[in-house]
Amino acid sequence: MKSDIHPVYHMVEVQMTDGSTYKTRTTWGQEGETLQLVIDSKNHPAYTGERKILDSMGRMEKFMKKYGASEKNVVAAAAPEQSA
Repeated sequence: MKSDIHPVYHMVEVQMTDGSTYKTRTTWGQEGETLQLVIDSKNHPAYTGERKILDSMGRMEKFMKKYGASEKNVVAAAAPEQSA
């Protein structure tokens, strides 16, 4: 194996969105740093099952203004159909 081509693998502390922490090994940052998560399994819709429409930089308002759609119609169109 070649020397000096692999990243340094060290321990860091990961802080979840609710404030809980755990230690893990990674190549991110420096030894002993804290990685603060913005999205994790405790708040991400893929894990929680909640559906949210996030308005990033006014995109929803721009869409609704351009196409004349209401937010209620957009939410209904985004929801998967329920089969009985």
